[in-house]
Order: sequence, then C-alpha cells, then structure tokens
Amino acid sequence: MSSLVSLSSAGLCKCQLLKFQQLVASTVKTSPWYRSKGLKLRLRASTNEMDTQTVEESKEKLKLEEEPTETSNISSDPSASPKLEKDLKKVVQKTAATFAPRASTATKNPAVPGTVLYTVFEIQGYVSMLLGGALSYNLIFPSSEPDIWRLMGMWSIWMFTIPSLRARDCSKNEKEALNYLFLLIPLVNVIIPFFIKSFSVVWSADTVAFFGMYAWKLGWPQRSE
Repeated sequence: MSSLVSLSSAGLCKCQLLKFQQLVASTVKTSPWYRSKGLKLRLRASTNEMDTQTVEESKEKLKLEEEPTETSNISSDPSASPKLEKDLKKVVQKTAATFAPRASTATKNPAVPGTVLYTVFEIQGYVSMLLGGALSYNLIFPSSEPDIWRLMGMWSIWMFTIPSLRARDCSKNEKEALNYLFLLIPLVNVIIPFFIKSFSVVWSADTVAFFGMYAWKLGWPQRSE
C-alpha cells in the first residue's frame, strides 16, 4: 500500500514539474527582455549582412576606379613624344649656341630678309656647297690621292654652308633645322668612312641630310600638297 502511495506521489510531482517548466518557458518568451534580445540578434545579423554588402560594393568601386587610371596611363603615353621632342630641341639649341659661330656683338642681327647682307650670306652658303661637291668629286684640283682639297670639299657643308646660313636673321624653324644639321653632319662624316671610304659619298650624304632636314622643319611636303 505504501509503494502505491509513493508511486502516485512521484507521478504527481513529475506532472507538476512539467507544467512549471512550460509555464516558465511561456513567460520567458513573452517577456520584454527576451523580445529585446531576439531583436538585437536579428539586428546584428542584418548589420553583418549590410557590412558584407558595403565591403563588396566598395571593392567593386575600387576596381572601377583603378581601370580608368590604367587607361589614362596608357593614353598618356603618346604625350611623352612631344615632351621628348621639346627636350631634344633645348639640348640641340644649347649645344649649337655654344659651339656654332655666332655674332660677336649683342646688337640686333643686321642680316634681315631683304637686305644685301642677308643675300650675301645666302649665296655664300649655297655656293660653298656646290664648290665642296666639286672638290669632293675630284673635279677641281684633281688628284689620284686623297688630299686636303677633297677633305675640305667633304666638310664644306658643315664648315661654310651652315655657318653662312645661320648668320642670317632666319625663321625659327630654319634656325632649328640648321642647329640639328650642325650636330648631325659631323656624325655622318665620321660614321660613313668606316663603311665606304669616299669623299663624294660623304658629301652626297651631307647634301641629302641638309635638304631632308629643311623639308622636315620647313614643311615642304605640306606646302606642295
């Protein structure tokens, strides 16, 4: 009899414990603390998702910003050629002004276009070119051996033609052409004899370089078009 009473009392205790647990769970879920905590967890999850989205968007923006910079760097490369040409002009002008013949006084150049002096310098320059060609081709003072006359004919454009033309008050483009030729022709006269030992060939190369430089700087092909 006592065992039945104890079993029945144990069953009642278990039932009461289950009811108490259910009651506590329902009160906890309905409590404002539980709701606020759940809301906080949801907010944290949503903020984490938003953070990941913003990080991905910022990465995409950085990629988009880096692509135009790369294209701009590629497009800016052609602008280096005018800068290089400008620097080369400065170096050539400075070198030619240092070593090429120049006026002994600081006054204005009297050999302006239309004056007798301008014409004299121009005629002197082209006549010296023709005489140099005749000497280098062994037409004047002919000899079977290399001599000083043929050597002078080979260097006539650099020694007489360019200084005579530079002595005039010429245009800016013509002055640049003469400055380039003052530095280019010595290189031609030194390099060619290593391959072809001929005074006439060197003078011919100087003449081609002379008129080619004039055509480039003065724009002769554009004028003909």
